[in-house]
Amino acid sequence: MTVTPQEAAGRTPSEADQLDVVIIGAGISGIGAAYRLTERNPNLRYVVLERRAQIGGTWDLFRYPGVRSDSSIFTLSFPFEPWTRKEGVADGVHIREYLANTARKYGIDSHIRFNSYVRTVDWDSSTDLWTITVEQGGAIKHYRARFVFFGTGYYNYDEGYTPEFPGIEQFGGTVIHPQHWPEDLDYTDKQVVVIGSGATAVTLLPSMSDKAAKVTMLQRSPTYLISAPKYSRVPAFARALLPRNASHLTIRTYNALTEAVFFFISQKMPGLIKRLLRRKAVNSLPDGYEVDVHFKPRYNPWDQRMCLIPDADLYEAIAGGRAAVVTDTIDHFDATGIVLNSGDHLDADIIVTATGLQLQALGGAKISMDGVPIEHRDRFVYKAHMLEDVPNLFWCVGYTNASWTLRADITARATAKLLEHMAAHGYTHASPHLGDEQMTEKPSWDIAAGYVKRSAHQLPKSGTKRPWNVRQNFLADALDYRFDRIEESMVFGRVGDRARLAG
Repeated sequence: MTVTPQEAAGRTPSEADQLDVVIIGAGISGIGAAYRLTERNPNLRYVVLERRAQIGGTWDLFRYPGVRSDSSIFTLSFPFEPWTRKEGVADGVHIREYLANTARKYGIDSHIRFNSYVRTVDWDSSTDLWTITVEQGGAIKHYRARFVFFGTGYYNYDEGYTPEFPGIEQFGGTVIHPQHWPEDLDYTDKQVVVIGSGATAVTLLPSMSDKAAKVTMLQRSPTYLISAPKYSRVPAFARALLPRNASHLTIRTYNALTEAVFFFISQKMPGLIKRLLRRKAVNSLPDGYEVDVHFKPRYNPWDQRMCLIPDADLYEAIAGGRAAVVTDTIDHFDATGIVLNSGDHLDADIIVTATGLQLQALGGAKISMDGVPIEHRDRFVYKAHMLEDVPNLFWCVGYTNASWTLRADITARATAKLLEHMAAHGYTHASPHLGDEQMTEKPSWDIAAGYVKRSAHQLPKSGTKRPWNVRQNFLADALDYRFDRIEESMVFGRVGDRARLAG
């Protein structure tokens, strides 16, 4: 990978150029990939194609009241760029600012092409290049690149999931899905019902209760809630003792280990975690509150992702009388609200359907090789970020039980390492190959969340043995990366040459 005279003069790549890498998405995954790839391969020619009008990804899309990180911002932030604000649970607007500032600091922003919606990606085996077809500013454009990195996340940006609610057309108020929150919505002194019990719902309840007349969270069944301080003493202590980068590494490591240990204990001693979480609810809510009705899930901790409530804000809103939780099921909507199967009625001016996401792989782009469509759902995943027998293509997906960035960074570094190895040996393509080995299949995501159950078929397959086993274990993956065999189950080759199985 060489530097062209145009690059030496500071010109960034255009559509007409043959690129080394096209990165799709300018959120956490895409920005992190741009940094890691060029850190290890400084002469890399790349563009970042972002379908939205600005940096942020998830943190630009979601604009509902109170939107925030659902894990520690110190593990959600990048290892190479310290999070300098005091809070450990960050608001969405500050996360967007952090991503934009990071992209600007490292010159990544000049490589981003906004309003660029990737529609198809086709591999040409005669040239070992991908052709990326993009809707850009109302026109169809094409990019050619040796590698494609999908930093598009795992859900459909165009529409969330809303069940069929009987009679919803009769409701006389406003119905909103949090994925498309109206900027001009005024909920002051309104009766609001939030349907759902996931991370979005438990964020909306306390956030909207400051202005609304009453906010009620309607749930079919409870979710585990874990309270953590928004401002922790550990970051302040580390920052007082250590330089900026060293303190960030210390805080990040501390939080990653804490999250991993908590998950391990939850799996091994679920009864203990249940008691601890219940005690927090009992101590935070009014005497006599029906904790076991509204906050006692039917499943064990971390069978589904836990919801973070900073400083127990949801419990505080309920205790203050500004919010309520109702555990029931919907019979039908009527003109003034929701009729429950218990016979009760919830009056509403605004109903928020915080009912989940729709899974989508590879940003919905159609993938093909020499014009033949590739069905990603029929392929095993290699090291959690490549597809079986698909060359030079990477897809970044975070953990279900820890911060997204923990695995996103491992994925970006592993990709950078592979590109460096290929450049050093003159290879132009590399693809994972399972061969004739019989591999038992298991779900790529091992949580029982509704959006996973509904759409598990949208994801590629996970095997049960490495390097085909998609794990939700950051510590094990981090150790694996340190001792990674880059040629394991990988086919390498050059344009015009016969490929070889490296190991």
